[in-house]
Amino acid sequence: MATELHELLRSLRVWDPAVTELPPFAPEAAPAEPLPLFTQWFAEAVAAGEREPHTMTLATVGEDGLPDARIVMLHGADADGWAFATHATSRKGRQLAARPYAALTLYWPVLGRQVRVRGPVTSAPSEEAQADLHARSTGALAAALTGRQSEVLTSAEELTGASEAAWEHARRNPTAKSPTWTLYRLRPDEVEFFQGDAQRRHVRLAYGREPDGWVRELLWP
Repeated sequence: MATELHELLRSLRVWDPAVTELPPFAPEAAPAEPLPLFTQWFAEAVAAGEREPHTMTLATVGEDGLPDARIVMLHGADADGWAFATHATSRKGRQLAARPYAALTLYWPVLGRQVRVRGPVTSAPSEEAQADLHARSTGALAAALTGRQSEVLTSAEELTGASEAAWEHARRNPTAKSPTWTLYRLRPDEVEFFQGDAQRRHVRLAYGREPDGWVRELLWP
C-alpha cells in the first residue's frame, strides 16, 4: 500500500499548465494595505474558474495546547476582519473561547496562489450572526438548527431524524434562530500573499500590522 501511494503521489503534477495559469505578481505595485489586494485576488480566482474559492483552512489551538485545523467558509472580509461562522459549542468554538487567536489559509491552485491570515478573533453580536445565517440557503439554516456539532453521534439514524426535523423547521420558519450560531471575525496582525512561479521563484509578500499602519516585506520562498 505504501508503494502504491508513493507511485500515485509521484504521478501527480503541481500547477499543471492544462488547468493552471501562473500570473505575474509585482509586489512593489501592491497596495499599502492587504484588504484591497485580497479582494482583487479573490475576484480573480472566481473569474479564473476556481471551484469554491471561499473555502479556507481555519487553524486553532486545542484545550491540550495542540494545533487543530478544518475547512470552513469565508463569510466576508472588510475593515473589521475576515469572517466565518460556526456553533459556539462546537470544538472550534470552544477552542476560540479559550484562545481567541487563529490562522486562515485560502488556496487557489488554478492561479497558484494562497493567502495566509493570522490574528485575534472576536464574536459579532448575535443579531449579526442570525442575519448572516438567514441570508444563506435553507440547507445552511437546517444544518445550523440540527446543532450538536462535534458531539458524539450514537447512530446514523439519530442524525437522520434530527436533520429531517431541522429541515422541516427551516422550511416552515426561514427566520428561525439558532442560539449557538456565532459569526466570528479574525482581525489580522499578519497577511501573506503567495504567488507561485514556474521556475520556483515564488513571490511572497507579507503585511504586518503596526500601531501606525501596515508594513510590507518580501519573504524567501
